Amino acid sequence: MTPDLDRWLPNPGVRVAHRRESSVERARLWEAARTVRLSDTAMLGRLVRWRIPGTAPDQAFDELLRSPPFIVLDEDREHPMLISGLVGRIWTLRRDYPVLRDAEEFRSWRQKGTARVVFANWIEPGERGRTALATEARVEAIGSQGRLGVAAVRPLVSTFHHLLGSDGLEAAIRHAEAR
Repeated sequence: MTPDLDRWLPNPGVRVAHRRESSVERARLWEAARTVRLSDTAMLGRLVRWRIPGTAPDQAFDELLRSPPFIVLDEDREHPMLISGLVGRIWTLRRDYPVLRDAEEFRSWRQKGTARVVFANWIEPGERGRTALATEARVEAIGSQGRLGVAAVRPLVSTFHHLLGSDGLEAAIRHAEAR
């Protein structure tokens, strides 16, 4: 059930993963996760809007991960899963993310001084018949300037990655369990 993220970024320099369980069935949990808006996640939503200027507070994360500068790399509706990617200078405050044509362009991206980033969200079985919503982000720096840039955002990732679980996944669980 876990997506093969090594297919996209086998040796990330940064990797964060979170998981939350719920008592609702997987289709309901996935649908709820797809409706979570940046404004539903307090601090996480504000950080995303700060890092990706021009992002609207009422935009759903699902919509964000399906539109430029992101590109859908893989998706499975039968076994709910979405993998998205972006490339560029993720450490700048400018929207310095080239728009990719397809997943193969992401896979072959090697422009020095940039990074490749993968975001994955999926549903998997939990314990004792429960359902789990999982998320993982991976970052690969390209070239020495890319490594310096990623090193610059590493403290932000270390400080705030827990918000993926506490703000993002918890909002999805709340939405699903309230229905």
